[in-house]
Amino acid sequence: MHIKTRIAVLIIALFLVIYPGSYWHFRNSHVQIWDHDKKPYVIFPAKHPLIYRIYRPLTYVDGFITGMHFHLGPHRKMTAS
Repeated sequence: MHIKTRIAVLIIALFLVIYPGSYWHFRNSHVQIWDHDKKPYVIFPAKHPLIYRIYRPLTYVDGFITGMHFHLGPHRKMTAS
């Protein structure tokens, strides 16, 4: 195999391991149970929406497979109306 092809394969392989691995770490360290509906949510920091945008494709798969919910920024307190 040509050296450029090997490098390209290595970069792709690293991406396919690091991207979902880093998401899994982020996900597991940012889960909260919302008192309003008692469901788990991965809370993405509102001050860093780039994190949300980077991981957004994986959240679709994660939500479909695990039923996890996602929120950008902290939940606000629900008021009785």
